[in-house]
Amino acid sequence: MRPNEGRVPPRSEEPVSSNMDISTGHIVLAYMEDHLKNKDRLEKEWQQLQNYEPDIHSTVIGVSGGNAAKNRVSDAVPYDHSRVVLNDSLNIGTADYINASTITDHDPRNHAYIATQGPLESTVCDFWQMVWEQGSVVIVMLCSLQEAGSEQCCQYWPEEGNSLYHIYEVHLVSEHIWCEDFLVRSFYLKNIQTGETRTVTQFHFLSWPQGGIPATPKALLEFRRKVNKCYRGKSCPIVVHCSDGCGRTGTYCLVDMVLNRMTKGAKEIDIAATLEHIRDQRPNMVKSKDQFEFALTAVAEEVNAILKALPQ
Repeated sequence: MRPNEGRVPPRSEEPVSSNMDISTGHIVLAYMEDHLKNKDRLEKEWQQLQNYEPDIHSTVIGVSGGNAAKNRVSDAVPYDHSRVVLNDSLNIGTADYINASTITDHDPRNHAYIATQGPLESTVCDFWQMVWEQGSVVIVMLCSLQEAGSEQCCQYWPEEGNSLYHIYEVHLVSEHIWCEDFLVRSFYLKNIQTGETRTVTQFHFLSWPQGGIPATPKALLEFRRKVNKCYRGKSCPIVVHCSDGCGRTGTYCLVDMVLNRMTKGAKEIDIAATLEHIRDQRPNMVKSKDQFEFALTAVAEEVNAILKALPQ
């Protein structure tokens, strides 16, 4: 048994910190609470979101030829214009396709996230190639390997020691259980072709059921703070995945993007418009009204915590 494995230590919460403007925080909080209390308004906004269709929505590449077999589900295929393109000359199958989408916030030149499905057994090598080529050092995993008796994600890392995935050697350095809701794994990633190495940290959230929502936002918000503390100062995209790379993945990206905008001093926040922006880049992000409502609740809870922590 590795150190820290099998023991759940006392929860050590990250402090809530932000440069958020106090007046903006109160305005946003009032807006969120109104949406959460007014179920008719929430229902209407969700229906408008369901009717939204991006201007550019071709998924021809993801369903053509052998690419269709690389998709876990048929309704979660990346748009052609925002898909991650692998270097086919280095790919184990000499192909450039992976079921993954780049997600940007304000700057189209810098990808904030890579939203992707949980790897299939046949796409694990592609997954590590993507992590390497995109320069990513943080992976956010939001599903269990098995749920309700069906595979949600192939285990793409070694149980212990190291494993070779095409030209990428992955060594499990540590596995630390932070609390009952999430754990953190550290990997040593080596490109055996070039000899270059990199440390990659995987944050694995354990208590988010497929098609549903966590019991409360508290654990996910604490999880997000841990992720962002590790990611702080880096300019590479965070790889975020669940099983299909849309429901839980979209909800996490929405919450994180909105809160990041707020902590950077944004004066206006429109969660529905932010979700439309995310859906412009990958289909079906945030798959249910419950998940959308959960995102609103999580943002409201974090904003409330930030306001309480700010000097009055």
